[in-house]
Amino acid sequence: MEKKRTDDSEPVPVPVIAPVDRFGFLKQEQGNSPQRFIKTRSSTNYEKEERRVTKWRKMIGAGGSDWKHYLRRKPHVVKRRIRKGIPDCLRGLVWQLISGSRDLLLMNPGVYEQLVVYETSASELDIIRDISRTFPSHVFFQKRHGPGQRSLYNVLKAYSVYDRDVGYVQGMGFVAGLLLLYMSEEDAFWLLVALLKGAVHSPMEGLYQAGLPLVQKYLLQFDQLVRELMPKLGEHFTQEMINPSMYASQWFITVFSYSFPFHSALRIWDVFLAEGINIVFKVGLALLKHCHDDLVKLPFEELMHALRNFPEDAMDPDTLLPLAYSIKVAKRLEEMKQDGEKPVAKPAQTVNPVQQ
Repeated sequence: MEKKRTDDSEPVPVPVIAPVDRFGFLKQEQGNSPQRFIKTRSSTNYEKEERRVTKWRKMIGAGGSDWKHYLRRKPHVVKRRIRKGIPDCLRGLVWQLISGSRDLLLMNPGVYEQLVVYETSASELDIIRDISRTFPSHVFFQKRHGPGQRSLYNVLKAYSVYDRDVGYVQGMGFVAGLLLLYMSEEDAFWLLVALLKGAVHSPMEGLYQAGLPLVQKYLLQFDQLVRELMPKLGEHFTQEMINPSMYASQWFITVFSYSFPFHSALRIWDVFLAEGINIVFKVGLALLKHCHDDLVKLPFEELMHALRNFPEDAMDPDTLLPLAYSIKVAKRLEEMKQDGEKPVAKPAQTVNPVQQ
């Protein structure tokens, strides 16, 4: 016998929810979809991941209480585990620990609220204009004036007030946006401060100052490394009048968080926060090395397209990062820094590629 309905109201239509990957990006069939390298996790992989998370929890302690002690005792273990990838559920906390931003937060209570609520910024209109361009396919940032866009605006506005010499540059939005996917506004702000002011590694603020002086420096160094490590490709770039400012600027400005597969970008960021800017050089060189034999055959237009659209296998972190780790650049970069060495071919005037 059919049960009677308890009310006469019409059933409410269920809204269609777009499918998203485990990072919160809308799923796409092809193109630069952030989920392209996420492998299906079997029960065996799940158990392996759980054991890895347990090891990490034991290493960092409750709320990160054991982190500094463990890092002093077993730095090589920490480095190896970070290079294998930080568990996603712990990534936000570990990023704050390895960047030094947690200490900045604790030393500056109330500062972030002051900057957001009581200060004004000359960059506010520029920030508002660019908000919707940051990770537009992520559910957190999709809604106009939604919580994600508000948080991103607050962090960028606060930093533009905190450091008025730097203010705001569009590429900063991708860095701040990435951080906000793993931590609160205030935590993201202090991690941005730690990066730009150099709490642990070399300051990044020169990447965003007028004229992008640090980008210019890094591109000169990168160009020289390409010529030394891959002379045939370096010569081909010269013949085709290709310089790093034409394809590599955004690698440094956003640390691969712009137009790079998200899963790969996260793995790069794990190492970047722990080891510093050298990983950006290593990954960039690894991309060129992986595609070397194809790149040296291409004429200008096809070469430019290839340098801006690397194949999927080249950007798979399980392929890319081991190759990057094998490339040694620290000694050579230090020699360039100390000797004031001027590389052979100077790149053209650098333009922020995120604004193009």
